[in-house]
Amino acid sequence: MAKILIIDDDKSLLRALEIALSARGHELSSTISARQGIELVALFQPDVVILDLGLPDLDGVQVVRELRGWTQVPILVLSASGDEKRKVQSLDLGADDYVTKPFAMAELEARIRVALKHASMRTPEPDVAAITIGDLEIDFRARSVLIGSQDVELTQKEFDLLAYLAKNAGKVCTHQMILREVWGSGLSDQAHYLRVYVSRIRKKIFDEEAELVRTVPGVGYQLTGKFKE
Repeated sequence: MAKILIIDDDKSLLRALEIALSARGHELSSTISARQGIELVALFQPDVVILDLGLPDLDGVQVVRELRGWTQVPILVLSASGDEKRKVQSLDLGADDYVTKPFAMAELEARIRVALKHASMRTPEPDVAAITIGDLEIDFRARSVLIGSQDVELTQKEFDLLAYLAKNAGKVCTHQMILREVWGSGLSDQAHYLRVYVSRIRKKIFDEEAELVRTVPGVGYQLTGKFKE
């Protein structure tokens, strides 16, 4: 089971999460303070941080910014319905996923499992030669892609896009984030480029049902690690 840190000033929700997640065997620490939460990340060394964006002492987006300055611990942000701008900001700054309130515990638990799984797959880029996700194998040095034993022919930019998603497997990557890293800052507002390239990649890796490269509506894309048998 995981060590989970919850940072949320809603005491009723905090208590409900503590009870539900403890019952599932997780080790928990919690706080209603953003500043104390940042300190607890260093002291408690959690496997996952659940972070509410609406904190009174420091905005949750700023908490993501500060944490990403020194740790890659998976961060799941809790956001109110309609709070799309701050949700996207938090993802751009490095949060891994989000859950919109109100939510079912089963959904949150599923997001925690995904975050843990993909955090274990994540390796700093300079040391990575290749990565395998389901039937998909990407060799970053050779710039080659296999599905099973079948070669997949990708253009240079298609490979760059798939490689970026693979290096951030499990993380929701926003349109702006992907465009900035793959195409450069000049195209950071041209989301239609992504739709074309993602569609091409899905066809080439037999993922037309979007089980591997998942669309997060209005936000971006996520390499999920799931692949149809």
